[in-house]
Amino acid sequence: MRRRELIALAAGAAAAAPFGAFAQQKAMPVIGLLNSRAVDEAPYLAAAFRRGLQEAGYVEDQNVAIEGRFANNQYERLPELAADLVNRQVTVIVALTMPAALAAKAATATVPIIFETGVDPVQTGLVTSLNRPDGNITGATQLNVEIGPKRLKLLHELLPMESVIGLLFNPKNVVAQPELDSALSAARTLRLDLHVENASSEADFEPAFAKLKELRAGGLAINSDPFFTARQEQLAALTVRHGVPAVYENRAFVAAGGLASYGGAITEAYRLAGVYAGRILNGEKPGELPVQQVTKVELFLNLKTAKALGVAIPQLLFARADEVIE
Repeated sequence: MRRRELIALAAGAAAAAPFGAFAQQKAMPVIGLLNSRAVDEAPYLAAAFRRGLQEAGYVEDQNVAIEGRFANNQYERLPELAADLVNRQVTVIVALTMPAALAAKAATATVPIIFETGVDPVQTGLVTSLNRPDGNITGATQLNVEIGPKRLKLLHELLPMESVIGLLFNPKNVVAQPELDSALSAARTLRLDLHVENASSEADFEPAFAKLKELRAGGLAINSDPFFTARQEQLAALTVRHGVPAVYENRAFVAAGGLASYGGAITEAYRLAGVYAGRILNGEKPGELPVQQVTKVELFLNLKTAKALGVAIPQLLFARADEVIE
């Protein structure tokens, strides 16, 4: 092939190629995912976030990249991980759980932040207002602090003859105090003798259950906490092995053998966080997006566990349940 023909062929190929194919491709926007949990934890929540992101027009590795930083439930690592995402110059930070959200807010006042949490974001200082959060941060919240006392009430309905109840609490979660206060207040109203057992590592679980046995506690409520959520299958197994009727916030706890769960629809909150992340990528400002509040509450019961523990589930609870696992 002669030189003139080769040049003409190359010119024709360039004209037919997509614009910019021979130049450096424009980098995709990057979502920095800051999570207090572990990378392989709760895949159903990750799926809900990606579903919301897709609703806003974004698919991972097609038109957006996701770069994760996971604290593996070691909250003290979150400030460093948040700073790393800021230095990486990500387009938006999605902070999952309240400890992650507080770390992200402390790390930057300019990078947009979307949070997901079960704690009141106004009370904890994340935003100044739900309707007009202002600044660089907004997100989605589900009812968990508000639901905490109702989990105690649920336990009381399931165990009306029991007056001594345990509460598993993580003292290292600095934003969990309001839920603990609400639980103590509810216990007084219900005339329950509530014993708080602290656990911030797996090594604390067995001593906590041993103490419950010593106290002859008739049931156990588990405080909302990312550390416990990461180990809810393990906790469910412990409640079965020790014969303790227990209530937590997520369906996975019941599916693993726990007696009951009652909590905000966390998958919906994750989906909304994904939608908001996409809207930020489309140019909207976080301070102008009101904090989304998930008001749906879900009740799950495990009939097999109830029978094994000798717990008679009232008919009204059967009627209210979103699902009864048999």
